[in-house]
Amino acid sequence: MSALAPLREFVVDFARLLDTHPDEPRILEEGGALLRRLVARDDWLPDAYARPHPERYQQFLLHADSTERFSVVSFVWGPGQATPVHDHTVWGLIGMLRGAEYSQAYRERHGELRPEGEPSWLAPGDVQAVSPRIGDVHRVHNACDDRVSISIHVYGANIGAVRRHTYPAGGGRKPFVSGYSNTQLPNLWDRSAELHHP
Repeated sequence: MSALAPLREFVVDFARLLDTHPDEPRILEEGGALLRRLVARDDWLPDAYARPHPERYQQFLLHADSTERFSVVSFVWGPGQATPVHDHTVWGLIGMLRGAEYSQAYRERHGELRPEGEPSWLAPGDVQAVSPRIGDVHRVHNACDDRVSISIHVYGANIGAVRRHTYPAGGGRKPFVSGYSNTQLPNLWDRSAELHHP
């Protein structure tokens, strides 16, 4: 079996889920279980999609569905790196692969965006959901001061091309499109080595 086989199986299973059950609650529940299975093992992510940047977190596209129904992304966090407060505008699943991260949810109250509750802690194997329906605005940071953390995200769109927003401390919101840190994708579909060596 190739190293990328777990990711390929996840992509196939997730596409099948969307084909048969396109309703968001079921996607988040059953898709969350699929993602939990993927991040339960840490032997499949190629090094090229696990490299930190010294100044900012990296967002590497691993797969985009041909009709952009979903995308799979690895987020690579160097020590101390964090996102601004931001939204997604689509459903998403975050699965912790390596290290740990904190996620602080935000909600609007009386016209002002404020932290809601305590930050959640994600350890390897944990999965968390976001969406405009259940809570879509948060800030995430690497919980490890001394090492890289990596989370695998699945979104209900080609997330690097979605118009989203950050929420500066002074109020208001600022539009952004995240794009991706990589220009090449891992080749999930080359099964030649497996076919030569049954």
